[in-house]
Formats: sequence, C-alpha cells, structure tokens
Amino acid sequence: MDDNTTQNDQQDNQSAASGDQSNTQKDPSKWVTGDEPATGAQKSYLETLANEAGEDIPLDELNKADASKKIDELRDESDRVQDQ
Repeated sequence: MDDNTTQNDQQDNQSAASGDQSNTQKDPSKWVTGDEPATGAQKSYLETLANEAGEDIPLDELNKADASKKIDELRDESDRVQDQ
C-alpha cells in the first residue's frame, strides 16, 4: 500500500467518523468493479422491476454499473417502491 492510498483511507475514515455523508454514494460509473458483469442479485431485482414496468431489459449484457443505474431508474418510476 502506498502513502496516497493510506492518506485517502484516513480521509475516508475521518469523513465517516464526522458524519459526512457526501461520500456515501459513488457514481456507479466510477466503481472499480463497475465493468464486471451484473451480479445475480442485481439481475433478479432488475427482472422484477422490469416486469412490473413492462420493460424488456437484456440482463446478460449489463455490467454492475449499468445495472445499478437501471435499478435506480426503475425504482424512481415505480409506484410500489418508494424511498424511505
């Protein structure tokens, strides 16, 4: 681990400890693993949301970042799923 990584980790820990929530949700396109295939859980949830919305989504073509964005989009449009 280099000095920059250690410094970034310390800053992240300090932000979390101080209650700073500005860094709690990262843009999915900036995820380190965002280019990996969507997880089984993402695909399952997307399938449910897509069926309810009447959409056809190519689940096997989505990566983690795209799946997350689509989940957010469908959740925002859903009458059943509401943020708390």
